[in-house]
Amino acid sequence: MKKIAILTILSFVLFACGNKENNQSIESLIETKNIKALNEKKTALQAEIAKIEAGLARLDVKKEEALVTVATIKDTIFNHYLDIQGSVDTKENILIQPEFSGTLTSLTVKAGQRVAKGQILGRVDDAGMSQQLASAENQYSLAKTTYERQKNLWDKKIGSEIQFLQAQTQMISAQKAVAQIKAQLSKTVIRAPFTGTIDEVFAEKGQVVSPSAQGLMRIVNLSNMYVATTVPESYIGKLKIGDLVDVYLTSLGKTYKGKVRQVGNFINPNNRSFGIEVSLPNPDNLLRPNQVAKLKIVDYVNKNAIVVPTAVIQEDGTGSKYVYVVEGSNGKTGTAKKIVVTVGKSSDNVTEILSGLSENDSIVTEGVNTISEGMKLNF
Repeated sequence: MKKIAILTILSFVLFACGNKENNQSIESLIETKNIKALNEKKTALQAEIAKIEAGLARLDVKKEEALVTVATIKDTIFNHYLDIQGSVDTKENILIQPEFSGTLTSLTVKAGQRVAKGQILGRVDDAGMSQQLASAENQYSLAKTTYERQKNLWDKKIGSEIQFLQAQTQMISAQKAVAQIKAQLSKTVIRAPFTGTIDEVFAEKGQVVSPSAQGLMRIVNLSNMYVATTVPESYIGKLKIGDLVDVYLTSLGKTYKGKVRQVGNFINPNNRSFGIEVSLPNPDNLLRPNQVAKLKIVDYVNKNAIVVPTAVIQEDGTGSKYVYVVEGSNGKTGTAKKIVVTVGKSSDNVTEILSGLSENDSIVTEGVNTISEGMKLNF
């Protein structure tokens, strides 16, 4: 188009810029109908135009260029992740309830205190059961002595069998009565069910307590944390106990390494998913129940993969995916070439290329939207 425009302008100049004498000469030739002379002038003008075209052909008309960023492809390990959200929890997070209703006569812990399994946390008034126990133990002691004497006599064939059996029965009954009172009395003592930390205390010493929705206190063990979540049923067989999982805590901005410790055996018919649990270390004691966690579970690995940034892959009108590679590179410049590719899985802003590219190919990574095939590239 540029050549045509230039030729048009030059032709106009050649014809328009001729001196007045030439114009008059041409007009006179026309009036005299001198066809031979007119043809000679036409031939001369065509020779001038041919010279101009030859000059334009020798000119180096600069092609369109683009400034881009390129990268060389290398084989790499490609991991595809299942990204799901879960919630941090611990199975050792409970409200401690009094097993015996009465006045809280003792409260030996406070919020934030570390306690060991079995440690006494408080006591409830036993309503006179201590005296009942003492009386029952006396009765048992007497019944036991009677039984032992009756047994000695029976072993010597003295006395009747019925006397021996009655003494044995009385002793056993008294023993059971003592055990029963002791069991009831033990319920007045509040103990830690596991080693952990007292998170909150809801009762006060002297308060009448009984089992309730609030409870007496909350105890939490933060050393046995895990993330609970659900995954689609299509992942059955892909997740196994012991699989490593990256767990990102949004509230902490930290990533923890966890392991799948449980895989559910039931498919929820409402959302076609099954539950898993991922155990989490808590070395800094920063994890808390109900924290939001983002899990990245590896479900596909290619140890010799060709991957490119997902953003460089484009799609043409036929639905084919393509990228631009650099041809004829001399380290600073090259030519853009469109290469149709077959894509695989995508993860972490990169996409696996199944066909179309090879190792050591140079691809355009920045500026792909401003270039076309054959364009000169500067990088």
